[in-house]
Amino acid sequence: MIDGNGPARFHQTCADSMAAFYGGLRSCNVHKLVRFEVKSQAWLHSPCLFVLFGQNRNSCTFLHGVRVRLFTTSEAADYLRLKERKLYELVAEGAIPCTKVTGKWLFPKDELDRWLNENLVRPSGLDRPEPMPIIGGSHDPLLEWALRESGSGLATLPEGSEAGLERFQRGELVAAGIHLHSLKEGDANMEAVNSRPGFSDAVLIRFVQREVGLLTAPGNPLKLKDLRDAEKKGARVSTRPEGAGAQQLLRVLLHRADIHPRQMKLVEPPAPTGPDVAQAIRNDRADCGIAIRAVANASGLGFVPVVQERFDLVVRQRDYFRAPFQALVKFLQSPAFQNRAKEMGGYETGEAGLVRVAP
Repeated sequence: MIDGNGPARFHQTCADSMAAFYGGLRSCNVHKLVRFEVKSQAWLHSPCLFVLFGQNRNSCTFLHGVRVRLFTTSEAADYLRLKERKLYELVAEGAIPCTKVTGKWLFPKDELDRWLNENLVRPSGLDRPEPMPIIGGSHDPLLEWALRESGSGLATLPEGSEAGLERFQRGELVAAGIHLHSLKEGDANMEAVNSRPGFSDAVLIRFVQREVGLLTAPGNPLKLKDLRDAEKKGARVSTRPEGAGAQQLLRVLLHRADIHPRQMKLVEPPAPTGPDVAQAIRNDRADCGIAIRAVANASGLGFVPVVQERFDLVVRQRDYFRAPFQALVKFLQSPAFQNRAKEMGGYETGEAGLVRVAP
């Protein structure tokens, strides 16, 4: 079934995508949100980077955990094996991803790689290479269980939402589980599918809605109510890898509470998944961390609810109609799936299997 948004088609150019990606850069608190890795050392001393990032321009942090390696015009031309004049023509036509900072063009390497892949010409009849029978992206215990019980034959590779999307874009995965968070209003999962290059044949499927909050030690001994409370009481907060949806949510919540990450006692190294956050709390390496209620219930830990989030699956149209993924979709409507979700706690499954975006 198709929800109220209807089938969505991808018509943005790479330049449009970059404009959306960098939109509002000057208006936000950039020193909290952006990490740039600049290839040209000369640029590290550029006045424009100083204006944007201050003295800490070598290491800033972007909301989605994306590391951006920037090329100058000459470096981009060398990388693409083009003359600079041709590169400027592509820029003028809006045909290549780039951004302009105080009069100088910069070219993110990752976006150039995606642009090259999107414009790859394949011989007639040659389809994309077959992906591995794996659902990557974010970890979810109900999804892991459903993949086993449905007989889909699909495995999981939990690496975080952004890492899953990157693998999916490269054709390495059948699907990716995502629960993205952004400072901008709206549906971050849907925005990712509608705006990224190489997703023109992607289908976005609702898996579940999840209750997310702060995991605490049993009984919540610090009496934590929210992250502001955790900051005041000096609670040790378990972090997640860059690009993980939970880490994005942590940064969004800190931003809304006007708390700089340096004010928090953040625990390193990052916990790869929710159960790893629970393990850190049980072993007294952390006092709290972002995870879902189902993880708290399974681990016997305290839980402070914060938000409800969408957990979706993105899959290519051709793979959606194939037997492995259809086995999963069919299983999402079964009483066994509904009962398991209730047992684990913190899930809403009324829209499980809903097609939210289609080519």
